[in-house]
Formats: sequence, C-alpha cells, structure tokens
Amino acid sequence: MTTPHSPSTYPLGSAVPPFTQHAISVSLPTWADNVGYEEGEKRVVDAMVSGYPRFFIHLRIEKLARICELKFGAADEKCMLYPSKKIADQCRSFMLDRASLAGTPTHARLVQYHIYPEDTPVPSTQHTVELHIVLFPADAWPLAKQFWQHTGLGISSRLADYCLSLLPVESPNSPVLSSTSPRTPFKTLNKHYSVKRAPQSSSFASALPLSSNPQEELSKDQNIYLEERYGRNLPVNAGFHAKRAMRRRIAGVLVRDNWEDCPNGPCAGAHDVEVGPSHRGVKDVTEDDVYLFPTGMSAIWNAHQLILGTRPPVKSVCFGFTYTDTLKILQKWGPGCHFLGHGLDSDIDALETIIKQELSANPSALPITALFTEFPSNPLLRSADISVLRALADKYNFVIVIDETIGNFVNVDVLQHADVVVSSLSKIFSGDANTMGGSLILNPQSRHYPTLKAHMSATYEDTYFDEDAIFMERNSRNFAWRIRIIDENTLAVEHPYHPPSLKRSSTQNISRLKTTSRASFRREDTEGYFHSRSPSTTASRAFFDNMPFQKGPSLGTNFTLACPYTILAHYFELGWAAEYGVEEGLVRISVGMEERQGLLEGFKVALRAAEAAM
Repeated sequence: MTTPHSPSTYPLGSAVPPFTQHAISVSLPTWADNVGYEEGEKRVVDAMVSGYPRFFIHLRIEKLARICELKFGAADEKCMLYPSKKIADQCRSFMLDRASLAGTPTHARLVQYHIYPEDTPVPSTQHTVELHIVLFPADAWPLAKQFWQHTGLGISSRLADYCLSLLPVESPNSPVLSSTSPRTPFKTLNKHYSVKRAPQSSSFASALPLSSNPQEELSKDQNIYLEERYGRNLPVNAGFHAKRAMRRRIAGVLVRDNWEDCPNGPCAGAHDVEVGPSHRGVKDVTEDDVYLFPTGMSAIWNAHQLILGTRPPVKSVCFGFTYTDTLKILQKWGPGCHFLGHGLDSDIDALETIIKQELSANPSALPITALFTEFPSNPLLRSADISVLRALADKYNFVIVIDETIGNFVNVDVLQHADVVVSSLSKIFSGDANTMGGSLILNPQSRHYPTLKAHMSATYEDTYFDEDAIFMERNSRNFAWRIRIIDENTLAVEHPYHPPSLKRSSTQNISRLKTTSRASFRREDTEGYFHSRSPSTTASRAFFDNMPFQKGPSLGTNFTLACPYTILAHYFELGWAAEYGVEEGLVRISVGMEERQGLLEGFKVALRAAEAAM
C-alpha cells in the first residue's frame, strides 16, 4: 500500500499512473487545470502525454494514423483506425447518417491494411494484423470523433504499438517523425472530457516529436518491466486463456481463483480448471453467457445494438443520471429514448405514465423496448428500486440493462433483476489503470434469453486485443481482495473529517437504497467511491486543489483518484446538469488502497482548506 503525496509529485499532463506507457488517465492537479483542459488552454493541452483513451488519442495511435494517412489518404483527408471491417462500416454509416441529418452531407471510404513483419514473405504463417482505416474529409473530424468516443471501439494503444513494431523504422527525415507542429486538441460535438478548438485543425496528423513523451524514450523491455511491476503476466500468446479466465471470473463459476495455487500456468483459464455453480445469484450462469469488449462503453454500445437487433423499433428509457455517453448512445442510435434523469422513486411513477400513454396511443405496439440504468449511478450514487423496475419490465415486456460498474459484483448483486448486465472492467476490476476492457452478461433465467443469446451467438465479434486482455487478467486476479480494502478505507475517510458544511453522497445513499433493494447489496458497506459538494464553487476548488492525491479522469483505481466531475463531464452544459443535481462544484473521489492514516490526514488537509474558503 502507498501513502498520499504532495500535488507537485504529479505534474500537469503526466501519465496516471506515472511512468506507465498505456496509462488511462492524466494528471490534472488543480481546478484551473481542469477548466483549462475543457477550454483547450495551450499550457494544459501541450503538457498532456496521456488521457482517458476514448477522449485522448494515444500518441502511438496518432503515430500509426499519421502513417496510414500518408500511405492511403488523399489531400486533406484524416483517418480513424479500427480492428475490424464491421466496426469501420459502422463508423462510416454513423458519419454519413449524422452529416445527412445536419444538412451537411459528407463522404468516407474504407481501407483494409494487412501489416506483416518486415521482410516476411506474403502470404505468411506468422502473426499479422488486419487494420481497418476510415478515411474522410478533415471537416468531418467531429463526426468521426463522436463515434470513437461514444462507442469505445477504436484500436487500443497496445494494438497500435504492436502494429508499429511490425512496420519498418522511419528515417529521421520521415514526415511522421519530423513533424514539430504543436499537438492540437480534439473537438467533438459531445463535449465531455474533450478540449474545444476549431475542428479543421484537429487531426491525428500533428504527431509529436519523439522526445515529447518520456514513455517513448524507454525501451520496450523497460516499459514492460514498469507495467508488470505488480505481478507477472501470462505469456503474450495466451490471450485465449486470459479471456476465458476473465469470463469465468465474471460469471462467478470458479471454485478456486488463487494464482498462488498454480504458479506455472493460467489456472483460471485452463481447460481442466474446476468450475461450479455461479455465485452471481442466478442459476445456470456460465462463462458462455459472458462477452468481453475492448472498453466498458463498447459493452454498453453493443448492449444497445443487441436491443435494436432483437426488439421492435421503439424508444428505450434512460433511468437516472447515467454516465454521459450512455445517454448519447441511446439518443443517437435507434428511435431515441425517454430520459428520466433524477432516477428517484417519483421517476418510476413517471415511467409508468409514459408506458400507459404509449399504450393508449397504440395499444398493439410495445410501449418501450428497454430500460438502461446504473446501480448505483455515476456520479450521484442514486439507484432505483430495481425490484419494482423488474416487475414493470415483466408486466410491459421490456428488457432491463444494468450497468454495475460503480457497485461492482463483489458489492452488489443485480444480475437477478436484469436481462443484461454490463460493466467497465477498466475500473476496479483492473485497478491498475493501465488497460481497458468491458463485459456483458446475459441472464439465462430471463424470458428474453433465448432471443438475446441467439443474436449474440450470431453477431458477436471478439475485437479485444489479446495483450490488453492479458494485462486485464493479471490485474483482476485479486480484485475481490482489493475491493474489500477500498470499501473499508472509504468508510473510514467518509465520516471523521466530513463536516456538515460539506454535503456528501455515498454510504447515506447506499443505506437508503438497501431499504428498498436490499437483495441487491451483498455487503453492508459501500463501494470505494463518494463525492463531495460544497456550498460554493470556491470551497470546492480549495478542497480539490489541496487534496494530496492523484487527480484526473477515471475511477476504480488502486490509488485514490479525484476529479471535478461536472467540470470534466458537463462543462458546456452546467445549467442542464444542475437541473438533475449534478452541481458545478461536485468533486468525485475514488478511494484507493493507501495506508488509512495517510488518507485521513490527506482529507483533513483538503477539508480545512475548503472550510477556510467558505
């Protein structure tokens, strides 16, 4: 376990975690830095060598895209990179559809690029990479970026790294390496976690000089050593075993899941490993009901595609103030959605009113097709009475999709109430914040299971890069143990130094919810996550700026990580977010595994600063 540090330990723009080539967060240590990031301030943007992968295009992906643009692009064309033709087609279709709706038609074309190791004869039995490139006019960049951000289906930085390792080394005068133009931020119509400048200057093409990223100065062996410093990975050719191990872990069917029992092999993913009945609270769940995706958002996007592919074309429901891109997915694909953003008991009444109105207008039609909700929600930690929602779903024949990311299945037991459960594995399941992943589980006891299962069997495409899966499997081996420590730390830091002048939401919300949804909570404590809201933004700023912890986007890390959530997620729609209780001064805190006394002292410092600023 670690202890808190001075904020100066984590310089602006540096990778979080530090010295991690494929880190999924970035250091934004002050409130002003976060505002500067949202506004595209040069001092912030130019300092960034990392960021959350759906919003910040990793430098290795930028470099590979620049190569592809030079090799295949026409003048003034930019590109996005995807791991399959199916996804590239979906990106192109989205761009054309959205451009048409906006009255600004565009075009896009696809290129399939097979990458072989240098000097390898073609065809070859050696492992190769099939890259799918979407090329489009530069002024269509915001649409391409929307698809990348909302779906989480773009290639990973590790896949880009592998592709680059197969390509010839560029000469020093290569356009890819010689570019010294400053790196510009990426504008997107969905503003969250993105910086805002003119889209015509935004491109993968502005490649940084190699010296601008300290990680790139390290050798591959050095980077691997740093990334594996907390434990050894499976061999790089063991992707299948790593994925099977994770699917079993998520399904809850492993009788034993202790790496120390089997030091010589991937026990959890082995063919002969002992499995038994699932502890997920639902009969007959197996690893075959679990599907892996490259990100949590791609799991949500695919859950929505599953609904669109198996259900009548009617609106879905977004219940509660969910993470922003979940709502965007429901709004931008398919017939749209009803947004019940408060997620309170009164919204259940509103839901039934909507259903009755739809049936009154068209008695023979399905009133709604599906309901998406989080348990609990990000960031407000509100959870619906899902037993009541389940009863409504059974009565009116709609599908329930629950995102359990914040609660995690050690703490909450939601599969019994859902038809589909999704989760971001990038969070506490991983903990190390150095790889991405997502999961989708089908409930075999659901009345919709035969139809949903048949569709997934026919359409599922595994695009989860093996090396990312290997890191995720390694990280997740002890996740249940880590969650218990983090839960205990969260309870310890919430109460002693939290004066009445600072509002909080965590245990108080969870305790209320246990009254109505008790069967959904496995443990009597909460997940390692809470948020604080001060009476003034000035106090929130002082609280945040004086926290001696790492600060940046994401959550569910083994180390404490904080961010001014509303600033990052809703900076250009603060008034709209406030209508649903997501206030401008909200600070989201994901508690880590640090030594408890150090955590308490760190929060005491921040709280004193907040009180002094009131």
